[in-house]
Amino acid sequence: MVSSPAVAKTPEVAANLPAAAPDAAFLSAIGREVRRNRAKRGMTRRQLAQASETSERYLAQIESGSGNPSVSVLRAIAQALDLPCAALLPEAGARTAALGEILDLLARVPAGELPALTKEIETRIARSGDADRAKRIALVGLRGAGKSTLGRMLAQHMNCPFIELDRVVEQDYGASIPDLIEIAGTATFRRYERSALDRIVTANQTAVITTAGGIVSNPETYALLLRRTHTVWIKAQPEDHMGRVMAQGDFRPMAKNREAKADEAMADLVAILEARRADYAHAEAELDTSGDTIDQSFAKLLQTVSPWLGAERQP
Repeated sequence: MVSSPAVAKTPEVAANLPAAAPDAAFLSAIGREVRRNRAKRGMTRRQLAQASETSERYLAQIESGSGNPSVSVLRAIAQALDLPCAALLPEAGARTAALGEILDLLARVPAGELPALTKEIETRIARSGDADRAKRIALVGLRGAGKSTLGRMLAQHMNCPFIELDRVVEQDYGASIPDLIEIAGTATFRRYERSALDRIVTANQTAVITTAGGIVSNPETYALLLRRTHTVWIKAQPEDHMGRVMAQGDFRPMAKNREAKADEAMADLVAILEARRADYAHAEAELDTSGDTIDQSFAKLLQTVSPWLGAERQP
């Protein structure tokens, strides 16, 4: 957490600092990245403002593209989102920066060695394919899609362990996920999550694993999941997500926003879904449960996973 003086984070003081005329398109792009990453994590604007020690009003200006944040403010927001500061800049996200480093290294490789290096990269990628995924099936997606219900049914069908990643983290830490985050912070939770997932995939050649919807917020952990499991995005229409969550007695769309009205809760849910859609789409397969009974969705899931399980487990 950055402990910059609060006065340095107010728009009034920032306006008095000498600076070049801001690029409106650039500031709008920064605002979109802040808003997208906040939604991706299921955080309200107030929560992000508190975590970054930035006024909620100023944060709203930044997200709308009318605010011109200083480097210290942008760094504080990035740290609150558990991101490198560059990830909030439109020119270079974390992946882009990593690719840039790779290209710099390749520029130093003699041209005659590039074909062999290409083959080595292809071999490494191939090693992380189906053989490394074994018969591990992971279900990802927002709450209310049906991950837990379908996951238990699939594990019973496969006669294998059903593992909820969040429950393993809670057992490791000895407290609930909300308490872990409140006491130790999001970064600590993500370390526990990564460690638990690594342990699960190492110990189980065959398993059904369900994850929290926000696992896509941690690129390294999500990459591990995609690399070591056959991942299925369980999805539904926003109205179905909301209806199922409410039927379970929980009115939150994702974030802790109990006092939100129905339309605000739906807007939050849609924003989170849109922010995560591209990441969920990296899953090996997708299954839409909208309008289906549990048995119908399970039949679709069996059809989806049967090629990964081998003939002995096909329905």
